[in-house]
Amino acid sequence: MRKFALKGLKALTVLLYVSLFVHTPIQAKTSPKLTNNVVRQRISIDEGWRFYKYNSLDRVDNLIYDVRPEVLGSNEYIIADAKPTEAIEIKTSQKVLKPWILPSGNSFIKDKSEKHIRPVGNPGSDFPFVQGNFDDNSWEKVNLPHDWAIKGPFMTGSNPEVGGGMGRLPSNGVAWYRKKLDIPVSDKGKSIFLDIDGAMSYTIVWLNGNLVGGWPYGYNSWRLDLTPYVVPGGVNQLAIRLDNPNNSSRWYPGGGIYRNVWLMKTNHIHVGQYGTCVTTKNVSRSSATINMEVTIDNNSKTNANVEVVTSIYTIDAKGQKREDSIINFEPINSKITAGGSAKVRSSVILKNPKLWGPPPTQQPNLYIAVTTLLQNGKPIDTYETRFGIRSLEFNPNKGLFVNGEHILIKGVNQHHDLGALGAAFNTRAAERQLEILRQMGCNAIRMSHNPPAPELLELTDRMGFLVIDEIFDSWELKKTPLDFHLIFPDWSEPDARAFVRRDKNCPSIIMWSLGNEVGEQYTGEEGAAIGERLNNIVKEEDATRPTITAMNYAKPDMDLPEVPDVIGLNYQGEGIRQSPEFEGTDRIRTAPQYDAFHAKFPNKAILSTETASAASSRGIYLFPVSNEISSPIRDGKGGDSKICQVSAYELYAVDFGSSVDKVFSALDQHPFVAGEFVWNGFDYIGEPTPYYEARSSYTGIIDLAGFPKDRFYLYQSHWRPDFPMIHILPHWNWPERIGKITPVHIFTSGDEAELFLNGKSLGRKKKGQYEYRLCWDSVKYEQGELKAIAYKNGEKWAETVVKTTDKPAKLMASADCKSIYADGKDLAFITMKVTDKNGLVVPQSNNQIDFSIEGPGEIVATDNGDATNMVSFSSKKRKAFNGLCLVIVRSKTGESGIIKLKATSSGLIDATIAIQSIRTK
Repeated sequence: MRKFALKGLKALTVLLYVSLFVHTPIQAKTSPKLTNNVVRQRISIDEGWRFYKYNSLDRVDNLIYDVRPEVLGSNEYIIADAKPTEAIEIKTSQKVLKPWILPSGNSFIKDKSEKHIRPVGNPGSDFPFVQGNFDDNSWEKVNLPHDWAIKGPFMTGSNPEVGGGMGRLPSNGVAWYRKKLDIPVSDKGKSIFLDIDGAMSYTIVWLNGNLVGGWPYGYNSWRLDLTPYVVPGGVNQLAIRLDNPNNSSRWYPGGGIYRNVWLMKTNHIHVGQYGTCVTTKNVSRSSATINMEVTIDNNSKTNANVEVVTSIYTIDAKGQKREDSIINFEPINSKITAGGSAKVRSSVILKNPKLWGPPPTQQPNLYIAVTTLLQNGKPIDTYETRFGIRSLEFNPNKGLFVNGEHILIKGVNQHHDLGALGAAFNTRAAERQLEILRQMGCNAIRMSHNPPAPELLELTDRMGFLVIDEIFDSWELKKTPLDFHLIFPDWSEPDARAFVRRDKNCPSIIMWSLGNEVGEQYTGEEGAAIGERLNNIVKEEDATRPTITAMNYAKPDMDLPEVPDVIGLNYQGEGIRQSPEFEGTDRIRTAPQYDAFHAKFPNKAILSTETASAASSRGIYLFPVSNEISSPIRDGKGGDSKICQVSAYELYAVDFGSSVDKVFSALDQHPFVAGEFVWNGFDYIGEPTPYYEARSSYTGIIDLAGFPKDRFYLYQSHWRPDFPMIHILPHWNWPERIGKITPVHIFTSGDEAELFLNGKSLGRKKKGQYEYRLCWDSVKYEQGELKAIAYKNGEKWAETVVKTTDKPAKLMASADCKSIYADGKDLAFITMKVTDKNGLVVPQSNNQIDFSIEGPGEIVATDNGDATNMVSFSSKKRKAFNGLCLVIVRSKTGESGIIKLKATSSGLIDATIAIQSIRTK
């Protein structure tokens, strides 16, 4: 049973039925036995591609999706919450491929009269790159996922082609990928599909010289039917063109086929794309009703009768399906017309279900439903659906309940890049990020501001994170000149429907977000009508979850907040630009809004979809320290525009944001708010507010390399109140500050702490109401040792020490694992520390470090978390940033053995670390 509050109704539980009948479960032994014949093949085609990118836009071919408006003036759009503006109308007589691409979205257009008819003709068929006999041996060899821009070089200077907003990397441009497909003669008579999980952007596909189709939006997953164009047993040349424009994003989008690509082979009669839907109702620990809907496609030329049988299996600790099913649905017979589709629905009651819920109080238990299609008693297709059983309730006065338990949302926003790896998705890299966030106490992720890689949702399902899945950053009004607004009129419905259909079986997803800070907040009824259309589309695809729109401008009396089920506020809860210095400016200024929205919408839950936007540079402490609990960043006030760094005292935020302390206070004083999603979890490439001379953001709780900033411990102290911890800042290496005031702040999950300097007590302090840190603001610096002891309920709780270090003496290496799999994708993340002779990290050390590697592995990237560092991520030389540096090592496919990484630095003792590469999982 999934529950949520609907507008216009009192707080209540809404039951959603999609089943046609409920029956007594059949015995597991009746599950059909499959033969050894392969009826469905999902084949990775990530390896062995050839890649070519034009080095100049003047040399680019003319096989364009559509014309775009000319971008005039500055290429930089540095005010993150600036008002979006209207699209520019363009007219052209140039031939474009858009009419041939639009039909690729027809499966996701509801109104048949709105579906697109493919024109006659085969544009591009005579272009050399799409031909099977074209010699691409001079092109670069690449494996997917692939981000063509991440190796750089960074574009430096005051007027780069690609500015700081998009990360100063060459993500813009036009490029081609080519690969020969293995389609044996035995595949004759099968349906063959190309599934692309994500390609950035305006992707167009040819097979054997035939224009197949494409998809403009770079973040969605999509499918093309290759069947009419394949030559079983012959040459099957795949050619893919991508066109990633500059000025198309507010952050780093990456470039290329940056997610996995699959070849799907089925019989002509098969379960359709995203063809199953599992919902649950009447959920309790004793029983749950499971509803199953299956969509069957018949791509043959004759009508067909099929039997549909679905069995449910549990999953073991390794995520594998157990051998025996635990329950089966009643078999259903269905007739599907030639070239048509049919849906079948059934239900079953499962006794004593293992519920899915967020740790630590619940466990993310998962099931797999295996659907088998049989024709004349013979299996012709199998399809697996991972799902979880859980109930959701959004209470407007108390927040979120999962399986009847109140869960405070402690979430972060995450952009899609993986730091030094760029946009190219890697499961281990994403898993590492989630592991670090969990250590902090995070239990939720908002996918900002686009659909994620499907493997990321597999991780959130398995690890038990709550998810807001978001589809758009803009609608019809633009934030940058060439963003999604250009294709919104044609593609908003296909993209929205495809997004929901792909992800709706993921138990981690608790709501759908229609958009982020869209310009239609400003346009009254007109903007709300667009929101209502999207809301209706999402509800048609999945009525079991609430919708939300993240609003940084719309107020309670405006039209857009009426549309979604849950009120989503970006920064408005704690107030925006309330300092006197912002009086008279044309920027958004908003008084705290929680009470106003709660009064206007008493039957809607409220959630802070973005909070804080606090900023800092790890290990950088600037003086003087503000005496305000939340301050905008200015030179001499937490910021230094000469070095483009922000103080890590964690009191500073971007102009529209607030410090962590201010946000915590606002939330604690409004317990009806369901929780928050902090902007943001990890630093990301691009959008480096307030210093657009940099390459990456400052607002992450964790830096781009994955090293926690001091803010991490402030969140941990509040989000994990039962975890004994205490953290001191700043470091204690200040030879230039002897005798000067050097404030000391403490973050602890205790309720009081005592601070000692060289054994002398500086006093014991206790947190007051709505206080989240303990401050000793008059400490005079002297070399030695800071010691802090935390207490909780009068008892000793935690203890920590910070010491003045000696000079740098050696390197020390540690890894996040002892072994990796030899699959060519698994990664080891190795932290290199610059330490003194006693093994203490020297906090201000920035020594140059050289890396080398032996054995069956390769150095993929290095980083140090410094937003101003313009050394290529692929470099094997990097300076430490305040004592730390990261090396990412990847295994080589099929090669096992010991990988040895060595680090050297002038004047320091070397460090070596060994990682084992193993062949089997």
